[in-house]
Amino acid sequence: MSVRLNKISSLIQEELSLIFLHKIQDPELGLVTITNVKVSPDLKIAKVYLSILDKEKRDYVMNHVESLKGFIRTELAHRVRIKNTPELHFYVDDTLDYVERMEELFNKIHKDDSKK
Repeated sequence: MSVRLNKISSLIQEELSLIFLHKIQDPELGLVTITNVKVSPDLKIAKVYLSILDKEKRDYVMNHVESLKGFIRTELAHRVRIKNTPELHFYVDDTLDYVERMEELFNKIHKDDSKK
């Protein structure tokens, strides 16, 4: 990824984090963190990865965020000065789930080895 795309991705991530923190006032969402933003080379699409602390609420949070997509994009357009504000695509960042699962597997292997 080019330096310019990295800077734009970081800027969008920072601004989206502020939008989620200050503009979206819904305690039902729980703790939602913008973990990564990947912008397409033509700057038309931004893939936004969300970490959602409460696993049971993931579907609710994603549906709610999807329903606010237009509002979020408009807020982003007011904050970021680029020619066209990218279309936002939201995804669940399940990296922590993967890490948890790997830890469980390593612990199980370690327990099995210690029994021998």
